[in-house]
Order: sequence, then structure tokens, then C-alpha cells
Amino acid sequence: MYDDPLQPVTADETVSVGGTVTLTCRVAESDNSSLQWSNTAQQTLYFGEKRALRDNRIQLLHSTSTELTITIADVQLSDEGEYKCAIFTMPVRTARATVTVLGVPGKPQISGLETPVQEGQKVTLTCTSTGSKPPAKLHWYRGDQELEGHLDVVESNPDDPTYNVSSELTLEVTSSDDNALITCAVDHPSLAPGDKRSEQTLRVLYSPNVQIHPGSNLPREGEKFSLRCTGTSNPEPTSYIWEKKDGELPILAKADGAVLHFPMLNKSDNGVYVCHADNGIGNNQGEYILLVQDPTVMAPSSGVDHAVIGGVVAVIVFILLCLLIVLGRYLIRHKGTYLTHEAKGSDDAPDADTAIINAEGGQSGSEDKKEYFI
Repeated sequence: MYDDPLQPVTADETVSVGGTVTLTCRVAESDNSSLQWSNTAQQTLYFGEKRALRDNRIQLLHSTSTELTITIADVQLSDEGEYKCAIFTMPVRTARATVTVLGVPGKPQISGLETPVQEGQKVTLTCTSTGSKPPAKLHWYRGDQELEGHLDVVESNPDDPTYNVSSELTLEVTSSDDNALITCAVDHPSLAPGDKRSEQTLRVLYSPNVQIHPGSNLPREGEKFSLRCTGTSNPEPTSYIWEKKDGELPILAKADGAVLHFPMLNKSDNGVYVCHADNGIGNNQGEYILLVQDPTVMAPSSGVDHAVIGGVVAVIVFILLCLLIVLGRYLIRHKGTYLTHEAKGSDDAPDADTAIINAEGGQSGSEDKKEYFI
């Protein structure tokens, strides 16, 4: 609803440097008076459809008796300010629109990671972004985890109304931080999330984490065998030293850098073997207990083998049970038939002798009957 149908109406606009802003002025009714836009310096931009200022960035978008809409392309910080829309009635009526121009922050720059950091030391990183308006906010991440940095330091630029912003992050590094991705991201209303960020890889120097791996899980007497020493570190280990606790290395054992070779195992080789790995940053050791087995000892079967064998045995037992049940039913059925035939002719006998004679006679009669019909 318009209280005064001839009163122009417009709205404030926000635009980023380099963008395009649209300014619209409307009235509810027209008395055939023209609408006019003027800039912050009170210069007329458009009077109705007529261009008044020679600036190719400013274009007419729509013009009617009740609306005047213009666009300003490639907006600069100097375009910020108050724009006026007027209609030349008696008296002249005006409306004002404030254009806010956002200074787009530059891509952040990270310093402090030019050289590797030794494990256990602290390192301070600095992230800087220039040219933002209003001042940008900076966020730190290690991988996907957000870290809390120091408060942002904001400095104004003497040449334009923008700001330089910097933030510091202090880390006490461990070996797990080696190759971690450190990110500094800019948060600003002129940017979509993640539009401006910088990433650097944190390099950490740390001493070896030593482990010894056997060449076989079943070292047997008389066979070849080896132990391999691995040291996870930065930089990689440059030297390996082998020793046997409570004694000298076996005469036949041969140390070749990270590998200790046994050409032929003997029970006397049993013991605790130690590998020392050094990379110039530090020295650590790993241990392995060697227990030589008899040649007759077989390698343990895997869980899969036991499962297969158990399954086969179960199937065989099931089949045997089924056969026994079928055979039992068959025998019971035929035994009943035999007894029934034996009892024919003896049911009416007065005594056992007569029953036997009748049974024999019944069989003979049956045979006679068979011969008669044949």
C-alpha cells in the first residue's frame, strides 16, 4: 500500500566489487511526470529513458510511467553510497537507496611452514588475507578438524576502505602430524563457503618407530630364516645395527643392513634379537624372540581348513544316519511279513504239535496249489 501514490519507493542494495547492482524506483500512480536516478555525487544518471551520464557501466533496464530500473556493472568501492530517485511533481518527491559495496578478500597466504619441524617442537603459523570490506574472518583446519587460532589482527589500508586480516596458529607437533594438511579459510559475506582457502603440508622430523618382521612364522631347525627391521620415520633410517641380548650374534648369522640372515637355523640360535635404527634425528630399537622348532613340527592349519574339514565330516555323518534309518525301516517291515506267513494255519490248532503240522501242511498245500495251477 502506498500512502502517497506519487511517492517513489526503492530499496537498499549490497554488491561485491566487480559485480552488478540493480536499482529500481516505482510509484503507485503516474501523473505523466518522469522518474530520475542520480548518483552519490548528485549527477543525474537517467531521466526517464534518457541517459544523462556517459558511463557505459550504467544501463537502462526498464522504464515506464511508474518504474525506472537501471543497472551498474563492474561495481567499484567508489560506487558505494546513497543514490536518489526523484519524480518532478509539485512538490518534488524523492526516495533514497544505499548501495553497500563489499571488498572481496584476497586468497589467504600461509607462512611458517617453509622448513620441516622436529617432533616435540612448537611451530607458529601465520595466515594473511588482504582487501576485505568489512574485515574477513580466518579459520584454521588440520585435515577436517577445525583448530583454534589466536584472535584475528585487523589493519586498515591507507589507500582504500579495505582491511588486511591476519591470524596466528601455534602447534606442538608429533609424529602423527607428519604430512598433515593445514588449511586457512576465509569467511566473508562476499564469498561462498570454501571459496578462498590455502593449504600447506606440515612436515615433521621424527625418530624411527622400529619393528622386526620374521621371514617365516614357523622357524624350524635346519631351514633358512631371516629377520627384517623396519623403521617408520622422517627421514628414513640411514643405519641398522643388529645384536643378540645376553650374547654374540650366531657365527653363521649375517647382518645385511635391515635384514639379518640365518642360512641354517640351530637350536642354539634361540634368544632375543635387537635391531637399532638411526635416522639422524634419533635412535630407537625393536626386539624379536626367536624360538627354533623341531624339523618335524608342522605349520598350524588355518581356521579355514578346520572349518572345511568339520563341514565334510558333518555331511558324512548325516548321510550315514539317513542310511541307517532307511535300512532299519526296511528290515522291520520285511520281518513282520515273514512272521505273518509263518503263523498261517496255526491259529486254530489245539496244541503246539498240531500247529506245527498245520503250518507244514499249509506250506505243502501252497506248493501243491502252485504246481496244480502250473
